[in-house]
Amino acid sequence: MHAPHTPKQNHLLAALPAADYERLLPHLEQTPLELGWALYESGGEQGHVYFPTTSIVSLLCIMQDGSSAEIAVVGNEGLVGIALFMGGESTTGRAVVQSAGYGYRLRASVLKTEFGQGGALQHLLLRYTQALITQMAQTAVCNRRHSVEQQLCRWLLLSLDRLSSIELTMTQELIANMLGVRREGVTEAAGHLQAAGLIHYSRGKITVLDRPKLEARVCECYAVVKRESDRLLSRETAIVDPLS
Repeated sequence: MHAPHTPKQNHLLAALPAADYERLLPHLEQTPLELGWALYESGGEQGHVYFPTTSIVSLLCIMQDGSSAEIAVVGNEGLVGIALFMGGESTTGRAVVQSAGYGYRLRASVLKTEFGQGGALQHLLLRYTQALITQMAQTAVCNRRHSVEQQLCRWLLLSLDRLSSIELTMTQELIANMLGVRREGVTEAAGHLQAAGLIHYSRGKITVLDRPKLEARVCECYAVVKRESDRLLSRETAIVDPLS
C-alpha cells in the first residue's frame, strides 16, 4: 500500500514548529500537479504558492521568440512562488510541472499574513530563497561554461534529489527545452551516458542505473547547489530563533 499523502512530505512544511504547522494546515489544499501544467505564466497574477511533495516544478525564463531555458528546479525541498513574499505580485518567468505528482497549495493572502508576522516561517522561507538564488546563479554559470553532457548530469541529479524514485519521465525534446540547447545535443549526451551504463533511456523514461558514477561525471555546479541547500535547509539549522 502507498503511504498517505501529507503536507510534511514537503521539507519546508515538515521543518516548521508544531504550532506554525497546525495554523497553516487547514489552509493547505492537496493538488495534483500534472506533467506540463503551468502553475504560473510570465506576468500572470500569483494567487497561490505551491509546496511540491511528489512532483518537480521547473522555473523557466521565456524569451520573446517563445524559446525558454530552465533557471531552477523545485521539488519537495521548497516552494514555488517566492515573488509573493519578496514584494511582487507576479513573475517574469514561467513555472511548469516537470515531473507529475502531488503538492499542496496555499492562498497568497494566507502566506502574506503569516510571513508578515515574522518568526519561524519567515526565517525558513528566506533561507530557502537564498538557496534558490544560489541554484539560479549556478545554473547560469553551468549553461555558459559546461558541456551539454555535464548539464544533463546536473539536471538528472538535482531531479533525483527531489524524488523518491530513480526513474524520470521526460522526453529528450523537453530536456532540450529545459536546458536551452539543441535536441541533437541532448540525444548525443544521453547516448554517451547510456553507453557508459549510467542511465537507461527508452520511450521518454530515464532510469538512473549508477548514481555514484553520474556524480563522478557531473561538473562542480551540482555540488555547489547541493552543499548550499543542505547548509541552509538542514533540519539542524533551518529552525532557529530568528532573533538569536
